[in-house]
Amino acid sequence: MTAVWQCQEVTSSPTGAVRQGSLRELNLAVVLRRIAAADRPPSRAELAADTGLTRATVSAVVDDLLGGRLVAEADYAPRTGAGRPARGLVLADHGPAGLGLEVNVDYLAACVVDLAGTVRHHVVHRADLRPVSPADALTRLAALAADARAAAVREGLTLAGAALAVPGLVSDGGLVRLAPNLGWRDVDVPALLAGHRLTEPVDGVPALVVENEANLAALGELHAGPPGTASFLHLTGEIGIGAGIVLDGALYRGTRGWSGEIGHIPVHPEGRPCRCGGRGCLERYAGQEAVLAAAGLAGADLPADTAAARLAELAEAGDPATRAALADAGTALGVTVAGVVNLLDLDTVVLGGGYAPLARWLRPPMLAEITGRVLTAAWSPVTVRPAALGARSAAVGGAASVVRRIVDRPAGWLTRAG
Repeated sequence: MTAVWQCQEVTSSPTGAVRQGSLRELNLAVVLRRIAAADRPPSRAELAADTGLTRATVSAVVDDLLGGRLVAEADYAPRTGAGRPARGLVLADHGPAGLGLEVNVDYLAACVVDLAGTVRHHVVHRADLRPVSPADALTRLAALAADARAAAVREGLTLAGAALAVPGLVSDGGLVRLAPNLGWRDVDVPALLAGHRLTEPVDGVPALVVENEANLAALGELHAGPPGTASFLHLTGEIGIGAGIVLDGALYRGTRGWSGEIGHIPVHPEGRPCRCGGRGCLERYAGQEAVLAAAGLAGADLPADTAAARLAELAEAGDPATRAALADAGTALGVTVAGVVNLLDLDTVVLGGGYAPLARWLRPPMLAEITGRVLTAAWSPVTVRPAALGARSAAVGGAASVVRRIVDRPAGWLTRAG
């Protein structure tokens, strides 16, 4: 099967001859992907058997990957027959890494994730960014990125690219068309960050990708969540509410990359006015500010994670106002999610961001609405669970998306490393 796929992907010169460089790039990617996907460190012989490549080819490819700090040798595998035990191969925890950044309403975040998927650095700076200009906010973020880069260097890592999560609509090229809760409109993020060197140049890996925060959070969950979850709806609950949609293991972005604005689906068409200009939007009933107000904490000015922790503390203590506020938020979420499930035939809903620590109280009213409104719920129940990464999912998902590009196209990194 692999050999056929190789033949389909290999390009030819104008004379019809296969370019050896293309074949090498393909073999590098095939072997590295197999190592990344393996549930235990595979040996060279196992890689040859699994990919259909010759042992000599696998040996040469592995040598290149070892020399480029993309893989490392693990402990010897248990011997299953005669002869010397083989050493397995794992993704290296030194070499290339991804930088994940996030701008949200009340915080900035930066993290570094190595090729093996381990978070090596993570920092959050708390600040209300609504009165701050986009240029000032991004200057502060660049300072966090510089600290992250220094931390990566100290650990022998090279930042190969960056992904920035923003709570809004992002066009091609990183232009933030609208981030209503930040007050941003038509903000050219790459231009504002152009004077800051965030990463090292690597062929095939963009220096900076700007993406909707819910989309990057969903990517983080895709790689960090339970195995076998290939299609799901990931909800991020902060002041705004976003959704990342994953279908068959791939992020669904929509025609213009603007999918997932679930916070602006109306729950009550003639209801409360929203910052987006509409009325009755979901975030006016299930967003952080709405839940705090209903719980009697309006004006408490709590950061997202602190607000969630405070709500969880009060709910755990049995505070009636908080329990009622979370029940109402869960009901609004359930009504909206049921429509999405009916439309897309999803079986899993993941509660991320500020919703993750509140899942215990949000889940029952959500499931009640989903069960009553989803046509297939009687024989195909929907799972609602907290996110594996919680509130850090967007920044971690962004960094992980960078290292996945290295895994998918290792030749670009090896060209630099060589």
